[in-house]
Amino acid sequence: MSRTKNRKKKKRQNLIRFIIIFITLFILLWFGKDIYYESNIKTKEESGKQESVPQILPQAEVTLRPKEDIQEEYKGYKVIARLEIPKIEVNTPVLANYSKQALYECVTKFWGGEPNQIGNFCIAGHNSKRKNMFTDLKKLEIGDTLILSDEKIGIVDYEIYDIYKVKPENVECLSQNTNGNIDVTLITCTNDSGYRIIVKAKAKEG
Repeated sequence: MSRTKNRKKKKRQNLIRFIIIFITLFILLWFGKDIYYESNIKTKEESGKQESVPQILPQAEVTLRPKEDIQEEYKGYKVIARLEIPKIEVNTPVLANYSKQALYECVTKFWGGEPNQIGNFCIAGHNSKRKNMFTDLKKLEIGDTLILSDEKIGIVDYEIYDIYKVKPENVECLSQNTNGNIDVTLITCTNDSGYRIIVKAKAKEG
């Protein structure tokens, strides 16, 4: 009898261990993808792999409109630009410095140099239904327009040329190799956070 009891006890213990391990792995996989994505960015930044700050493109090569004043702050966070996407009725400041706390308030610069300059200005936003977020990014199509305004260059019109999804650990969309073009990249999550929606746009030629 004692051997039978010991076997049953060991089976229960093994089952409990298996359940604990399974739950732990599930939690790590679920939350670890965002941590891995952010750590990739941090590692790249610390290793000095980010390209130099882009140069201003001559005004004759893009469609520029008159400058407008950009608000200095939004809810205590510094603002670097204003983003408009007419098709999905987005008109929002872009916060200058990325953090998890800032991202809960508004879209933020995630990577790149200055807005409206040669390079790839990357903007991240949550997939939530607030007007200053990116819930409707999935409704955009190639050829749609977005507008980015800043105090240094002014107001620049962009045309979307690519839309796709990637796994969170894929950070190729942040590359600054734009062949001398002015690019904007918009980044948000799918509803299940399993993928990132990437929207790429180039400054319209004048």
